[in-house]
Amino acid sequence: VQFVESGGGLVQPGGSLRLSCAASGFTFSSYAMSWYRQAPGKERESVATIISAGGITKYADSVKGRFTISRDNAKNTAYLQMNSLKPEDTAVYYCNALNFAGGYKYDYWGQGTQVTVSS
Repeated sequence: VQFVESGGGLVQPGGSLRLSCAASGFTFSSYAMSWYRQAPGKERESVATIISAGGITKYADSVKGRFTISRDNAKNTAYLQMNSLKPEDTAVYYCNALNFAGGYKYDYWGQGTQVTVSS
């Protein structure tokens, strides 16, 4: 299993970034994909989730209306479009793939990409 996360960086408040998570080594279309984040001194928190079929999404209250999660099963890639960024969005963002099959939990994590919102 391998993830290649990209798109992080430094952006001013009010700006936008688009994170990408290119996956390989598992059946991407069968997995729910999520983005989590972890700020310094804080626990990792769920930001957004999209189910395998792509029709249902879920967001943390803190990012609703600003962030959009999507996926392209043909490219084995998940995305997180982040608009109207705030300093409190500063964190390491992680891609996650989750599936339950045959009584087992399959839970894979990317290496993380840094997002810094600062003027």
